[in-house]
Amino acid sequence: MKIVRLNKENFGSIQQTLLKRSTNSYPAEEAQVAAILQDVRERGDEALFSYTERFDHAAVTKETVLVTPEEVAEAYEAVDPKLLGIIRRAIVRIRAFHEHEKEESWFMTEPEGMVLGQRVTPLASAGVYVPGGKAVYPSSVIMNIIPAKVAGVRRIVMCTPPGRDGKVAPTTLVAAKEAGADLVYKAGGAQAIAAMAFGTESIPKVDKITGPGNIYVALAKKAVYGHVSIDSVAGPSEITVLADETANAHYVAADLLSQAEHDEMASAVLVTTSAKLAEDVVNEIEGYLKFLSRAEIIRRSLDRFGFILVADTMDEAVEAVNEIAPEHLEIETADPFLLMAKVKNAGAIFVGPYSSEPLGDYFAGPNHILPTNGTARFFSALTVSDFLKKSSVIYSSREALDALHEDIIAFAEAEQLTAHANSVRVRFEKN
Repeated sequence: MKIVRLNKENFGSIQQTLLKRSTNSYPAEEAQVAAILQDVRERGDEALFSYTERFDHAAVTKETVLVTPEEVAEAYEAVDPKLLGIIRRAIVRIRAFHEHEKEESWFMTEPEGMVLGQRVTPLASAGVYVPGGKAVYPSSVIMNIIPAKVAGVRRIVMCTPPGRDGKVAPTTLVAAKEAGADLVYKAGGAQAIAAMAFGTESIPKVDKITGPGNIYVALAKKAVYGHVSIDSVAGPSEITVLADETANAHYVAADLLSQAEHDEMASAVLVTTSAKLAEDVVNEIEGYLKFLSRAEIIRRSLDRFGFILVADTMDEAVEAVNEIAPEHLEIETADPFLLMAKVKNAGAIFVGPYSSEPLGDYFAGPNHILPTNGTARFFSALTVSDFLKKSSVIYSSREALDALHEDIIAFAEAEQLTAHANSVRVRFEKN
């Protein structure tokens, strides 16, 4: 990792480097995705199955695209009972956390006879995308489905790429069943996003699509927004650690690498006021890389998007963190809760030396589907609220409207909307 003395000039350059990972930086891929979306929209299943064979090297048909109960039963036989127990315990914790996010409808009354309120109702359907291919992520299955279930979504559709054998990874299927998916389809990539956004003969259209994926999935979600809702446009994983001289370099290095191993585009940044800690972390990283299984991916990630920023003061360090707006932020300082109160932009905040980022990935309870690439300035973690919609409710008695009608008429006429004004005026005409 590169050690850099933090100042305005070099920080601007570092930010630009990190932002190169944005979905706005892939015009060629964007054109490919647009073509896939249009093709699936026009040809439905025929296009979907063609792309599945082309990209996933799996032959899928109308008869086999939907995962069957027999395949789910087979998956349960293949999964280690110990892992199944872990998945179930994780679901209990994750569901318990998300239960606290539930929202209720509410109403208020005014003395003149007006009733105002908000009706909260769940989406009718949700589409969950879960990556496949080289890696299997049952944790992402759980994190997508649980908030939708807690919200009360009636139909949850999951799409995930099949293997070359035309099957879905057993742990993915078991996690989907345990979390409560209603339908699981063997479809991945931009073509799966298109199928859920527009519907095909086999895959029903949904109201919202959530979940992480590669650049093609991210660009597809971005493109279908408006036809359906989405959670956010996720980019590669990232972590920022805010630390002072009290931090344990052995822990900090391990935590940085926990995200760098995701892929070559992942970002790992340490912001610290301690030059000694910076040097110690570099040495610790070299030690870890001698035995970690994804060492080559980690090296490429750190070479491109790994930085150690040494700040003169903790206020400067916190300012840098807020500018980065990281997906995951760990605070390992003498008084981490004090600094947490100063953090404005972060997807998830891990406080103290024993709140390692993987705790949030798997077991703590909060959702691990988080905003990336600086979008924590305006996006949040996936929550139950993402699967709810709100309708305003307005009731007025004649007396309540009478007290307001002259102001409403004047307001409407000021905007030259005479039909608006007339709609209120006619209710007080004298016969």
